[in-house]
Amino acid sequence: MTFSDQDIYEAVKYHLPAVKEYVNSHGGDIRLLGVKDGDVYIELTGTCHGCSMSLMTTKMVVQKKLRELIHPELSVVNVDGTPENILPDTYYTEAENVKVTGEKDTVNA
Repeated sequence: MTFSDQDIYEAVKYHLPAVKEYVNSHGGDIRLLGVKDGDVYIELTGTCHGCSMSLMTTKMVVQKKLRELIHPELSVVNVDGTPENILPDTYYTEAENVKVTGEKDTVNA
């Protein structure tokens, strides 16, 4: 993938309202957390948070639609508290490059 994390973040942010329609219809929502090395990190909220079908929703609805709209190799991770689905130490978000320190998020200039 030849796009920067910022490019991907902006594209996801732009297309997210169209992707949210299905999730919203089930009483849930999607929060865009950030992008790292082309991986998009989201959080399913509302009734979708913690739902047993959240992995299916992430891959078969959110990732599938974003791949159609942005890039066919895009990967989406639902940050749900499990060890395999966590935010990386650094990632791109609107506040530029954020480094998570465990206690507070710091913004790198």
